[in-house]
Amino acid sequence: MSLPTLSLPSYELVIPSTKKKVKYRPFTVKEERILLIALESEDDKQIATALTDIIASCVTTKGFDVKTLAVFDIEYIFLNIRAKSVGEVIELNVTCPDDDENTVKVELDIESVNVVFAYGHTNKIKLSDELWVEMKYPGIEAFAGNREDIDDTFKLVGSSISKIYNDDDVWDSNTTTEKEFVHFVEQLSSKQFAEVQKFFETMPKLSHTLKLKNPVTGFEFDHTIEGLSNFFA
Repeated sequence: MSLPTLSLPSYELVIPSTKKKVKYRPFTVKEERILLIALESEDDKQIATALTDIIASCVTTKGFDVKTLAVFDIEYIFLNIRAKSVGEVIELNVTCPDDDENTVKVELDIESVNVVFAYGHTNKIKLSDELWVEMKYPGIEAFAGNREDIDDTFKLVGSSISKIYNDDDVWDSNTTTEKEFVHFVEQLSSKQFAEVQKFFETMPKLSHTLKLKNPVTGFEFDHTIEGLSNFFA
């Protein structure tokens, strides 16, 4: 006699960048083990692969493609999958900034955490009176490299270009290679490159602000948590 098949509950969320609804299930202990092994390796590429593989398995909506997601989509979806798999409340210990000694123990409800969109953020950047560049959000694999390396920075920016255009022409992935986009980035002036950097600096991010008080001194302060890893620190 074969063993019974266990059914997992289904939940629904909205992808931050596209506003599309998808259904998902909790991850299994086998999938959790794969993630834990990746985390223990401390290898960014292995962790990125584990996260995307788990999301691809747990999101059950037909036509869903994890490779098209922005990095903040990946973080938000995984946070919600983790909540339904392990628990919706995370315990954090926050060090008080006024004395760098006392800590505040916080129980954070994951369902209160959202992706924050900065005011004025845009993916269309004016490089000159005649030339514009339209950016796309990088996926999680783009952030698995060494972003301190200038070559990797150029590669990240180049791979995030959707198209370059003026009144007469458009250069996109149909006409231009990623290598050519990287070369284009390398030719930008410092001022133009700074405008492109604003896209990344103001990019939507997984973020939540807590209002806390030092239990000893009574000092009140705001503590902002950003990025998936910091929600489990």
